[in-house]
Amino acid sequence: MTMKKKMFQEKARVISNAPAGQDYYRMSLLSARIAAKAVPGQFLEVQVSESGSPLLRRPFGIHSVLGDPAGRKSITDHRSPTTVTILYEIRGKGTAALAEKKPGDSCDILGPLGNGFTIDNARYPILVAGGMGVAPLVFLAEQLSAAGRRLQAERFKGIVLIGGKTRKQILCKNEFEKSGHEVKISTDDGSLGHKGYVTDLLDTVLSTIDHRPSTLYACGPQPMLKEVSRIAGEKNIPAQLSLEEHMACGIGACLGCVVKTTDGYKRVCKDGPVFDSGAVKW
Repeated sequence: MTMKKKMFQEKARVISNAPAGQDYYRMSLLSARIAAKAVPGQFLEVQVSESGSPLLRRPFGIHSVLGDPAGRKSITDHRSPTTVTILYEIRGKGTAALAEKKPGDSCDILGPLGNGFTIDNARYPILVAGGMGVAPLVFLAEQLSAAGRRLQAERFKGIVLIGGKTRKQILCKNEFEKSGHEVKISTDDGSLGHKGYVTDLLDTVLSTIDHRPSTLYACGPQPMLKEVSRIAGEKNIPAQLSLEEHMACGIGACLGCVVKTTDGYKRVCKDGPVFDSGAVKW
């Protein structure tokens, strides 16, 4: 019997909402119930404005869960998280309204939603992030590191590959390194790190590393995910992909985010957003 996942809707107090780069913001919200239940790869549906315009909520991958914002618990203590964080880019009216939120304001949020990544058997994982795909992978990297500390196992330490068009689109390098993972960067224009696509960098890394990864984890634009899926298939390495699709309701009711899989059409918000790469029909 499948257990029904628990989600919550609540008015969450904004703890912080600060720039994280050009047109990028990081917002932390006080929501102990959501933070305690969240797993990497899940997301929130956020009502970005109190005015009702825009009408629809916006989906944001859960970027991190933290301890007590007053500092009474370590931010690495994931046993007692109270704060949930999102990373977003100002791209339109909705995210522009969200960027106006100040500490002490509130946001109506729904979550945690969707199915996340599986990390139980991770061994020398490789995380591949394209652009804003870094958002949920930071949470994943933190959880991999926490698992390694609990089990005193080095195998959870991985390599993170971050790709962007230019150096201005490279985010969260420090966060990944703080989690204890090796970071490699690629930019399309060569302004930082490897010149070329992050999937080219992935090919290079797979041909040179000593430890074969048990799993590839990826989040980013569809062309990138398709290429990661191809590489994973050729190398016979399992891959978990977090798909990016337009979501309206976030709970599977509107059928606006379906993708074709080997088991028919699936809803990204309800059946994903994380899918095994072999299940997605590109």
